[in-house]
Amino acid sequence: MAARLIANLIVAGGQVAIKAVANAYSKALANAQRSGVAQEAAAKGAAAGGMFRKKVMQVEEARQVLGVEKGATLERVLERHDKLMTANEKDPETGQYRGSFYLQSMINNAKESVLREDFPDYKPPGSGDAEASGPAKEISDGEEGGGDGDGGGG
Repeated sequence: MAARLIANLIVAGGQVAIKAVANAYSKALANAQRSGVAQEAAAKGAAAGGMFRKKVMQVEEARQVLGVEKGATLERVLERHDKLMTANEKDPETGQYRGSFYLQSMINNAKESVLREDFPDYKPPGSGDAEASGPAKEISDGEEGGGDGDGGGG
């Protein structure tokens, strides 16, 4: 009997608390709309791209992540990116990450930021016709048999 009474008191108290919070929230919302605070906050969020805008890493932070100095060559940036990504990829034997997906994301964002700032004309392999033929040629030059039709076999 006492347990039932305590349970009823807890339920009733919870209902009163919920009604009070809901009432306070609706009054605060009405005050914010009346004073223009809500519209101002919404405008700021829309102007900044809101919470769903893509976050761009600052180039100084990107250089620190990659471990390159300002003025580093394109080859050095790509080399550091590849080395760091390899260190954080899945172990082929166990299938578990040596590092983390978060670190891989940071490394990729760092590379994009540095390339955007220091090498604006750079196009990754496969994104354009001239660049797409470069890696394919390197791969075919290393193959035995030389049957790639580029005339480099003699």
